[in-house]
Amino acid sequence: MKCLSPSILAADYGRLAEEIKLVDEAGAQYIHIDVMDGAFVPNITIGAPVVADLRKYTDKILDVHLMVEEPDRFVEDFVQAGADIITVHAEACKHLDRTIVHIKEQGVLAGVALNPATPISVITHVLEMVDMVLVMSVNPGFGGQRFIPYTLDKIVDLRRVLGERGLKLDIQIDGGVTLDNIDEVLDAGANIIVAGSSVFSGDAAANVEKFLEHMK
Repeated sequence: MKCLSPSILAADYGRLAEEIKLVDEAGAQYIHIDVMDGAFVPNITIGAPVVADLRKYTDKILDVHLMVEEPDRFVEDFVQAGADIITVHAEACKHLDRTIVHIKEQGVLAGVALNPATPISVITHVLEMVDMVLVMSVNPGFGGQRFIPYTLDKIVDLRRVLGERGLKLDIQIDGGVTLDNIDEVLDAGANIIVAGSSVFSGDAAANVEKFLEHMK
């Protein structure tokens, strides 16, 4: 199933609840929440209390992307705040297997993310354990970056590996996805599309509808 996950990193934080309601009512299936700690990535964003407040304004899937060092420390807080999916970076986990098990034990879906230059071989042995793989198509930490083309090859390779192993995981892509390149991204094999600036710049509801037209 193809789904759109607008990233609130690009939203107006002064009217965040309104922004979320706009994309929710326009048909977005997920809400992507980037959590940054100033250590794994240069910026700092939001914590679990904000996610708990946002949960009041939407019943869509809260897609929490932990761009933090030692993410195990925060898993339970975000689950209690209302996260439906928690994605951690392979690069940030000392014991990735243990972290994935920890997430699953909380009763939510588990995702694993890879930075652009990280090969998919890093997660070969945990593919059966996760529900989603997030391929970063920019280096994490900032919104509005330009899409890195070679990440399309990673998606193609990952979709091939999943097919060979009979696995039906979601492949999410995050970073620089626009209405100009979404068809390429979908053709490569991604089915969960994160879009930030290209949704929240201008008329967010209209932009969501345009993305969803491509995803039919």
